[in-house]
Amino acid sequence: MATLLLLRHGRTTANADGGLAGRQPVELDDTGRAQATAVGERLRGLPLAAVVTSPLIRCRQTLELALPQASPTVDEGLIECGYGSWEGQPLKKLAKEPLWPVVQQHPSAAIFPGGESMAAMAARAVAAVRTWDARITAEHGPEAVWLACSHGDVIKAIVADALGVHLDLFQRIVADPASVTAIRYTPLRPFLVRLNDTGGDLAALVPPPRKRRRAAKSTDSDAAVGGGAGAAR
Repeated sequence: MATLLLLRHGRTTANADGGLAGRQPVELDDTGRAQATAVGERLRGLPLAAVVTSPLIRCRQTLELALPQASPTVDEGLIECGYGSWEGQPLKKLAKEPLWPVVQQHPSAAIFPGGESMAAMAARAVAAVRTWDARITAEHGPEAVWLACSHGDVIKAIVADALGVHLDLFQRIVADPASVTAIRYTPLRPFLVRLNDTGGDLAALVPPPRKRRRAAKSTDSDAAVGGGAGAAR
């Protein structure tokens, strides 16, 4: 029952120009670097049990600015979707492609020419974070907090899985540059604790220490009827 913080990289030159970067080695622009530095201030002091990242340079640059003392582990499962021949093209041009409405309305059927399907992207990203979460919980306990730095569509797919909604609905989810999304997995269900947070206090996401160690109970997976009291401040 560790807590996963999903961090999207800061704004890139491609984001600013309206292009689709995909797996190209685009870097953060000035705004993106400022965003990464700012989110680092918010993350400061959090006891992160692990930091995992997509291999792409925009994620690694974000972590270098946000968490300069960290030693991130690269996981290919967190890499951006392989957009194939779409990569490097303006979004305005891509919006005229026959595949565009499929990506928007039925993404589970979208397969990018010369690239990856969105369903495959979602499956390997979800598998990556769930594997890491189980490992970190086993090694560090249910109060552990860990961070994964990835990309917009990847984070949206992970959130859709946590919410139990079909991938075809994931375009309703937003993951802005340098935003933080928090998910807590339990034996029965995940809880989406925070979504697309670009300015809130993150300290409340650290679970309070338990008075004594105990095996996970079924109530750990129960939702708070009525909404609950929230995290202690």
